[in-house]
Amino acid sequence: MQSVNVVFHIDENEKWPLVLANIRNLTHVVDVPSSNIEVLVNSKAVSVFDGVTLPAHTEKIAELALLGVQFSVCRNSLNGLQIQVESLPTFIKIVPVGVLELIEKQNKGAAYIKP
Repeated sequence: MQSVNVVFHIDENEKWPLVLANIRNLTHVVDVPSSNIEVLVNSKAVSVFDGVTLPAHTEKIAELALLGVQFSVCRNSLNGLQIQVESLPTFIKIVPVGVLELIEKQNKGAAYIKP
């Protein structure tokens, strides 16, 4: 199996099912441990972690994180939606500015996917 370097970008709640399905499908055909698969979450999509908006997705997110998929969340978006960092699952990486994370990942050769 091949390894990949990819960042998925999600900023809309309506896209969670598609993003999670895309990632799940990818994990079936690549070598996940040797890959760099990141999901950058910003804007309204961070509300998946508010414990109320989309609780069904958090279980799938946790399963993917256990496989080695990194979930990064924009601090600015959390602040804007008044979601406390302390309430997030421990596997979540907080990044100061989501768009900067996207730029840095792409500069390091990551493929950019925005379903």
